[in-house]
Order: sequence, then C-alpha cells, then structure tokens
Amino acid sequence: MFTQIITAVLALGGLGFIFGAILSYASKKFEVYVDPKIQQTLELLPGANCGGCGFPGCAAMAEAIVKKGIPVATCPVISLINRQKIEELLGLGDKTDTTKKPVFKAALVKCNGLDTEEYQKFSYMGVKDCQAAVLLQNGPWLCPHRCMGLGSCERSCPFDAIKIGPHHLPIVDEEKCVACGKCVLACPKQLIELVDKEQKVHVKCNSTEKGADTRKVCKVGCIGCGLCQKVCAYDAITIENNLARIDYRKCVQCGACVAKCPQHTIIMENKPEFKGRVAKINTEACIGCTICFKVCKFEAVKGGTPREKHEIIADKCVGCGLCATKCPKKCIEMIEE
Repeated sequence: MFTQIITAVLALGGLGFIFGAILSYASKKFEVYVDPKIQQTLELLPGANCGGCGFPGCAAMAEAIVKKGIPVATCPVISLINRQKIEELLGLGDKTDTTKKPVFKAALVKCNGLDTEEYQKFSYMGVKDCQAAVLLQNGPWLCPHRCMGLGSCERSCPFDAIKIGPHHLPIVDEEKCVACGKCVLACPKQLIELVDKEQKVHVKCNSTEKGADTRKVCKVGCIGCGLCQKVCAYDAITIENNLARIDYRKCVQCGACVAKCPQHTIIMENKPEFKGRVAKINTEACIGCTICFKVCKFEAVKGGTPREKHEIIADKCVGCGLCATKCPKKCIEMIEE
C-alpha cells in the first residue's frame, strides 16, 4: 500500500515537472514582447475607454502614441500633468508638433423643435426610453424626425455632458463632452452628430420632408428653400433631400446663412440673432484700411482704395457682422435695419 502511494506521488511529480518544463519552454518560445513604455503610457491615460480619441480604448491609444507618434493631446480628457509626464517619458519635450492641432469634437443635437401641444399626436405615458417610444407610432410628435426628448442619450453619457432641457430637447455641455459617441448610438432617430467644437454655425434640423410637409409639423424645421445656399459666398452649404447641410471644412462662420434662413433653422452658438440687422460704419473714425472691403464676400462695402472712407450698401448687407469683427478701429456696428 505504502509503495503504491510513493509510486503515485512520484508519477504525479514527474508529470508536473514535464508539463512545467513544456510551459516554460513555450513561454520563452512564443513570448510576445510588450514595450514597457506602452504600459507606462497606459497607466498615465485616464482609463475611461470612452473612445473620444478615435481609438477603441486607452490601450489602443497608448500603443498609437508610442508606436505611431499620435499626439498625446488627441485624448480629450487627459490632465495636463499626465500629458506632460507622457511627453517626458517618450522624450518628446519641445519636439511635439504644435502645428498639428488636434480636432476636439462634441455632440450636436440636430433638432430645435418647439414644445407645444399643437405639434403632438398624443401624450406619451409609456416607458421613459426613446427606443420604446419610437415603436409606438414613431413617437408622440407630429414631425417624424423630432427628438423624443425622453433622455436615452442623457442616460448613455458616462461624463454627464448631456441633459434634457425644459423643452424636451437635449442640451450638450461641450466642456464635459469628449465625443465618445455613446449618445449617437443611443438616439433612435440619428439626430446626434459629432462636430468640431470650434464650429458654431449649425443646421438644427434633420428632416428630409418636403417644405410644405415640414411647415405643417414644425415652425423651425428646414424646408429646403435654398436661400442659405444662394447667400453663402464660400460654397459651404448644399441642399440634399430637402435639407441644408454645412461643409464645415469650407464654412468660415460669417453667419450669412443664419441671417437669411426664414425658418431660423440655422443657428450660430453664442451669437445674437442676425435677422433684421445691417452694418453701419462711423465714417469719422474710419481710416480706409480696406479690411472690411476685403473680408466682405457679398460686395456690400464701398471703397477698395486705401484711405478711402468706407460705406455699407444696405441692400447687399446680410448682417453677418464679419466686417464689424475684423475692423481694427471698431468703427463698424450692427444696427436694426
């Protein structure tokens, strides 16, 4: 009996030794080298795995920083201290290419629908979820493209960057938004888009219905009239499927389309309403520098000769205010037409 026990122990010990040797050999033979700088970089990244950098997670971002030279600032939520630590770790220092400014995006809700009973089909009393509401006659609003306003996007945001406002429309806090895209996926009507935070002119509508049909269900919806496209001097606006679309690569944010839009569908963030405004030049203060003449794409400024006093052609002025912004003497003001 004792001999059998000893034999069994030795057999198991021998097998353990053999398997251990095989595993040790395999670990050396098939070892995958991991750059320690990648692990150190990963430890300095936020670890949120939000995807705001454009990579599927912080691990992929760390690898891209070390191997491909992706700017550390591409991470929208990294602290300044950790960013500097990563740059020191990788020996970037002053070698960081500051000319390649990373594009930071934020969520844009393409709806500005009014919150009144005349635009509702019925009062929704069901589950407070946009996906569930869409299954019931495409939601309670007459406009088939109108935001449900039930907060699915709000609940999906891990950064508390989106809230449902008083008019059943989401309000985005751009300071908190990291463009992770989770709200985009949560919206059943595809009303949310990620756009450059520097861009302030937006079409706040996603309706592709004909103008007459849009007017019946919304007073601020795009009717595809094309006036914004005609007035844009930079070819930054096109009409596709009855909806105005802005090419942000061309848009200079002059606001001409904002002033011309009869439905007030196109807005400029943090700017006053343009409708009914016109530029006025204080000729006494004007030095004839020609800057306003050069920046105006609508030929609404007289006087292209240096030292010649400038004047505004009221019929051509669209009230964008670009001349007033660029005037070095601040002698141009926007007044009610």
